[in-house]
Amino acid sequence: MRSGDNTVMLKKLILVAALAAALPVLAETLPPVEVFVPRPCLSCIEWAEHLRQNGFKVTLKEADDMAAVKRRFKVPADVESRMTARVAGYFIEGHVPAKDIKLLLKEKPKARGLAVPGLPMGAPGYEATGADGSCESGCTIFDPTSGERIPRREFFNTLLVGPKGDTSIWARH
Repeated sequence: MRSGDNTVMLKKLILVAALAAALPVLAETLPPVEVFVPRPCLSCIEWAEHLRQNGFKVTLKEADDMAAVKRRFKVPADVESRMTARVAGYFIEGHVPAKDIKLLLKEKPKARGLAVPGLPMGAPGYEATGADGSCESGCTIFDPTSGERIPRREFFNTLLVGPKGDTSIWARH
């Protein structure tokens, strides 16, 4: 083997070793998410799919008494939404984007969890659907000048719920 071949081989070995060392970082390991949903809740199923597409392993559990679920996880009434989830000891209330949950899991603040109160249009699992942007809950509006249907999207905040139930803005969307 010539010295030039040795140099190329050494560079390849270094590259392979560097990639192998980076694999644990690249392969994001996320804790499982339990999602408690009322029956029926199609937007809840869509939100669970949003989490799955972002690397989470999700288990859906139908709950007849959502108020009891929210009390058990200490979700304050003023941040309630339709569904409640549990991940790594935190509650996730409503249509919280996966990237906000990932940041919560990375930073691990002292908190009860995250919440997107209500059901804002445009939040994960509650986006406009269909080719024309229409959905059964009136998520389109008409442009007053052209009469064209355009998907409606509401701005919303993801709130961090502190240990005492106090809230602060975690992310803006």
